[in-house]
Amino acid sequence: MDTSVDVLVRNPEHADTSRKPSWLRAKLPSGAGFSAVRHLVDGHHLHSVCESAQCPNLGECWSRGTATVMILGNVCTRSCNFCAITTGRPGAVDLGEPARVADAVAKMGLRHCVVTSVARDELADGGASAWAATIRAIRFRNPGTAIEVLVPDFKGNMELVDVVLAARPDIFNHNVETVERLQKPVRVQARYDRSRAVLRHAKGRGFTTKTGIMLGLGEETEEVERVLRDVVSDGVSIVTIGQYLQPTPRHWPVKRWVPPEEFAHWKRFGLAIGLGVVESGALVRSSYHADEQSERYTGAGHLNMGNCLGGAGAGGG
Repeated sequence: MDTSVDVLVRNPEHADTSRKPSWLRAKLPSGAGFSAVRHLVDGHHLHSVCESAQCPNLGECWSRGTATVMILGNVCTRSCNFCAITTGRPGAVDLGEPARVADAVAKMGLRHCVVTSVARDELADGGASAWAATIRAIRFRNPGTAIEVLVPDFKGNMELVDVVLAARPDIFNHNVETVERLQKPVRVQARYDRSRAVLRHAKGRGFTTKTGIMLGLGEETEEVERVLRDVVSDGVSIVTIGQYLQPTPRHWPVKRWVPPEEFAHWKRFGLAIGLGVVESGALVRSSYHADEQSERYTGAGHLNMGNCLGGAGAGGG
C-alpha cells in the first residue's frame, strides 16, 4: 500500500487549527436557485439539515436547486459532540409533513432526493413510521425520483429498520461518522458495532447501502483504513469522506486540517479495496452531490432496491 498518507496525517503544517486553510472556502448563498429553495423550504414549513447542521455547502447546493430535507423536527434526542443540531425534547410528530416533503421534491424537480432526520429515541418506533410515510409520499408524487434516506440507528432495533426498508428507498444511508476508538466521545449515544449491524441488515435485505466518515477528529491512518475495510466487509457500496468542522466552541475540537492529497489517497484506497463510489474531499458531506454518486453507481449497473421485504418495486406504494 502507498504509505505517503502517513506523512500527511502527521505533518505539523496541518496541525494548526486556528485558521481554516484555503481549500475549505465554500460558495456563498446567491442566485435565483438559492432563492427558490429558500422559498420552498420556508413555504412548506420544512426543516433542512443544510441549515440545522451548518453545512458548508448550503450555498452551492441551494444554488443548484437542491436541499436535503430533515424530517421529524429540528430537535434531536441525542447529544453528539460533532453535531450542530439542537438537543432537547422534540415536539409532536407532524402528520402532514410527508405530503409537504413530496410536494417540495416535485416543485424542485429532483431526479434524486435525500431525506434525513433527527434521532427520535423518545418515540416508541423511533420515527420509523414517519420515515415510511415520507418515502411513500415522495414515491407516489414523484415516481421517477430516486430516494436516498440517511437514517438514525433506531437503537439497533432491526424491526424498525425494516419499517423504513419496506417503503423501498433506493439508497439506504447510515453514517458511522468516525473510527471506532472515537465513537463514545464523538457520537456519545451511538455505537460503532450497532451502526455496522444496521448497514449489514439493510444490505442483507438487498438494498444499496452507503455510509460516511469525518476526518480531523483525531483519528490515525490505520484506524481510517480499518473503517473502510470494515464497511466493505459489511457490503457498503458508497462512502463519503469529509473534513470535520467544529460547529461551536462547546463541540469536539478540530484536531487538524486534512489536506486534499490525503482525501485523494482515501478515495484511491477505498476504490482499490472494493467500494463502488467514494466521494472524498474537505467539503464533502453525506448528501453532497448525492445525485451524481447515484448516477455513477447506477451507470455501472449496480443500484438495486431490496427484494426480500415483499411489496411493490420502484414507483410502488
